[in-house]
Amino acid sequence: MPTQKQYSIAQLEKKANEIRQDIITMLLEAKSGHSAGPLGMADIFTALYFKVLKHDPKNPEWEDRDRLILSNGHICPVRYAAMAHAGYFKKEELMTLRKFGSRLQGHPERARLPGMETTSGPLGSGLSQASGMAYAGKYLDKKDWRVFCLMSDGEQECGQTWEAAMFAAKNRLDNLVAIIDRNNIQIDGFTEDVMPLEDLKAKYEAFNWHVLEIDGHNMEEIIDACNQAKAIHQKPTLILAHTIPGKGVSFMENDFKWHGTPPGVSDMPGEPAKDEQAKIALKELRTLQGKISSEHE
Repeated sequence: MPTQKQYSIAQLEKKANEIRQDIITMLLEAKSGHSAGPLGMADIFTALYFKVLKHDPKNPEWEDRDRLILSNGHICPVRYAAMAHAGYFKKEELMTLRKFGSRLQGHPERARLPGMETTSGPLGSGLSQASGMAYAGKYLDKKDWRVFCLMSDGEQECGQTWEAAMFAAKNRLDNLVAIIDRNNIQIDGFTEDVMPLEDLKAKYEAFNWHVLEIDGHNMEEIIDACNQAKAIHQKPTLILAHTIPGKGVSFMENDFKWHGTPPGVSDMPGEPAKDEQAKIALKELRTLQGKISSEHE
């Protein structure tokens, strides 16, 4: 059985920052893709791949691995970057994002990339897929692996999500952990303007889920919530992770215009010139928005 290397919280935070830098360079090279969500979820994906998940990059189809389902497939640059850092493939391949023939498409494809559990694209289907896997693992295969399902907050507007929530609760899928990226934006604006979602915590609790609410950028809280979920019996667990879209890049943070826009493609009112966007973003990430000195200056 493979074992996770023991990373400190500081090492995990550093790794998340490196993953954010890779996301910017990937998107710049691809000239298409989503910026805000991947940057906002870098801490959670780092915690999962380097601390929480039971997995083996050298044997992606290992039968006893934990399953990770990415429902909001458009944020896949962060998953690709985390997988490359974890050793699933060489980091150089990240620069093939969205290119013709690449294994790293704009939405993940199960048949292309080992370690990818599902093909995702249509929002709202991930929790159903994850619930089916969790049911099979618990009742049919009688295995102890767990299923983690990453969802966007915007896709809580999809009715299928709530059908899956009922199914998971009815079948007491305590091997299922869903994580909602509560960043409050979607492609058309702020979620509460497009279709109000609150009170999400109360809604899932009413569907008989155990709900934990965390800061999605606090590495200790992320890991602790995932560990707490293991102690919950007879209920699925939802981790409601509050994140900042575009985290780490000042001009992208909390701005829904960067939901589906990569750096270096277009000039936008009030934003840096397109030729400067990636440079500024990488400098801010290297220096934690000026909090530390840059060795590149």
